[in-house]
Amino acid sequence: MRNCQKSAEPGRGEVAPVRRRRWRSGLRAGTAGLVMAAAVALPGLSPQPAHAVPAGTYAYVADTDDDTLSVIDTSDNTVVDTIPVGDGPLGVTASPDGTRVYTANGNADTVSVLDTGDDTIITDVPVGNVPVDLVVTPDNAFVYVTNTFDATVSVIDTSDFSVVATVPVGDLPRAITVSPDGAFVYVGNAVGDSVSVIDTSDNSVATTIPVGGLPWGVAVSPDSALLYVVGQSDDALAVYDTSDYSLVTTTPVQLNPTDVAASPDGTTVYVTNGGADSVSVIDTSDFSVADTVTVGDVPEEVVVTPDSAFAYVVNFGSNAVSVIDASDNSVTTTVPVGTGPQALTLAVVPWQGDPVLEIVKLSGGKFVRGQEGFYTLTVANTGQGPTDGTTVTLTDTLPEGLTAAAMEGTGWDCVLETLVCTREDTIDPGDSYPPVTLTVEIASDAAKQVTNIVTVTGGGTLGTATATASTTVRPAKSPHKPSKPGKPCKSSKRCDSAKPHPAETG
Repeated sequence: MRNCQKSAEPGRGEVAPVRRRRWRSGLRAGTAGLVMAAAVALPGLSPQPAHAVPAGTYAYVADTDDDTLSVIDTSDNTVVDTIPVGDGPLGVTASPDGTRVYTANGNADTVSVLDTGDDTIITDVPVGNVPVDLVVTPDNAFVYVTNTFDATVSVIDTSDFSVVATVPVGDLPRAITVSPDGAFVYVGNAVGDSVSVIDTSDNSVATTIPVGGLPWGVAVSPDSALLYVVGQSDDALAVYDTSDYSLVTTTPVQLNPTDVAASPDGTTVYVTNGGADSVSVIDTSDFSVADTVTVGDVPEEVVVTPDSAFAYVVNFGSNAVSVIDASDNSVTTTVPVGTGPQALTLAVVPWQGDPVLEIVKLSGGKFVRGQEGFYTLTVANTGQGPTDGTTVTLTDTLPEGLTAAAMEGTGWDCVLETLVCTREDTIDPGDSYPPVTLTVEIASDAAKQVTNIVTVTGGGTLGTATATASTTVRPAKSPHKPSKPGKPCKSSKRCDSAKPHPAETG
């Protein structure tokens, strides 16, 4: 959520409005309004038809007033989908592997879980009172959610979407982030003027950092060494050393900063200034403001693409997303989205269709009776999804007249007696496993034409793929028979070649 505000004196003032419209009017109206907003029931979601989502990078925008996610394809910055979620989505985040997107639904006290493979909601997880922001750990295992009016953080286990812990933190927690090494989760407590540091190993609060300034946004540097905090009341970015949480420096920005994001390459920090309709671009070499970019009305949140080339900014007041080109800090495009957008995230969505295993190469060399020959067997994934790590089984059935002498391939576990090879590692669409080489002994009476049959199963595929190879078997060459002694020559050329060499006769 990007819309809590209080007086400059911690603990004294009541919730006060600022110039931008407040979420559902709840935080401006005071406690009664908050309770009323939080009590709104989750409306029934319209069933969405499942459809395969092509691999790519997408921006998911939480349209708070529409109870939807707008999905932007970053390849051309067009909205390609609008997905109903829970009531009043205030925060949104993506799993590092790109397979899930989670929304914090402030009016419903739930977290919606979206499968990015087909843009459908898997489940809604009940959490605390008015969830605002959330983050996924780098190993995809847990989601941490700030419950603003419980002063807690809910911890969701992504294996079964159960809440496995509830961590008490400071007053009015809202912004949350996780260190790239996964060791700590940082929670900005807006009214508490502090940051709670949660140790993810046991979900305890390791320490509380007094920061002041009505902390509204938090982020961590890519190397986990620095903590960035933006304060609404002091209009500044504060930088802390995570080794001892000492203040490193403070950089003034513009009015009412709402969010902060670090570029993955570590060179830049972006701060959205909600009261100035701008983004401060900060050079991390000296933490000076390198540029100030004008964006839409009331920018609330910013995310940076994995290649650090672009920053996406959601503008609450103008119902749009601004795209900033990092090469020259210019706004390259503005994308209209839903009503009251307050948060966005980027997800690199992988191929998530079904794998299809096929034998793409089954060939043999020259087969000659009484000699050795070989087959090369290559298995490829020609489907739209990776294999799932279950056992892949390759089975060869030799024809009569051929006997297996050796069977091997890198990474394969082959049993010569049964002509079965197995493995359990995964391959992505378009990739192949290392080939299996099957060496055979060819009987002296083998048929002129032999047919080898190979099958492959497993890896998450349905059914069995079969391939055959028909090979011609040639007869062995007869040894050259010398001419019988005393046999008369029938041509002068042959007789001349039969004459002894002068050196032989002396």
